[in-house]
Amino acid sequence: MEAYKKEFIEFMVDCRVLKFGDFTTKSGRKTPFFVNTGFYRTGAQLRRLGSYYAEAIKNAFGLDFDVLFGPAYKGIPLSVAATIAISEKYGADIRYCSNRKEIKDHGDKGILLGSPIENGDKIVIIEDVTTAGTSIGETLPIIKAQGNVDPIGLVVSVDRMERGQGEKSALAEIEEKYGLKTTAIVTMAEVVEHLYNKEYNGKVIIDDTLKAAIDAYYEQYGVK
Repeated sequence: MEAYKKEFIEFMVDCRVLKFGDFTTKSGRKTPFFVNTGFYRTGAQLRRLGSYYAEAIKNAFGLDFDVLFGPAYKGIPLSVAATIAISEKYGADIRYCSNRKEIKDHGDKGILLGSPIENGDKIVIIEDVTTAGTSIGETLPIIKAQGNVDPIGLVVSVDRMERGQGEKSALAEIEEKYGLKTTAIVTMAEVVEHLYNKEYNGKVIIDDTLKAAIDAYYEQYGVK
């Protein structure tokens, strides 16, 4: 596993973004782990987060694209942080764009904030976590309504590696349905590999009991 992936897993734990316990996802699934990017709350944290996203984006898509689109609301700071990091790390000046939940009818009018989307633009979408793949179906029509554009990919922070609407993973369904390449900074398999029965800050985060709960979750909701 690459060093930046290990660093990112520990970073999520430090920021209390990655938690273990009893949770319910947006899709209604009971889960022993939860990822909430709303716990990235400081400038220093966003700077590091943007750097991890930038590395994952470059590895998966290169830098030959025009716009990084972050769906409202959580995608807004993600798109800003990642485009800043791409500029600092790789010298590429990628535009950022997000949507408003409600269309603005005065001043800077329209549904978009940040950069306009123009004909011919190649667009990568940035999100926090995709569990069932529902949000991408809301985002793509907004992007495609802006003109003759080319959405080429989706990047998330964590691939939960569970089924979407059918028997395939949510990210695999997105690739198949929308023709988007998908990637994640880390997968849950990598999270488990890095934390299982290993001490971090003097504590074993994933012990045998938690590992059994995670295994049981994937037995129910994992890709068959």
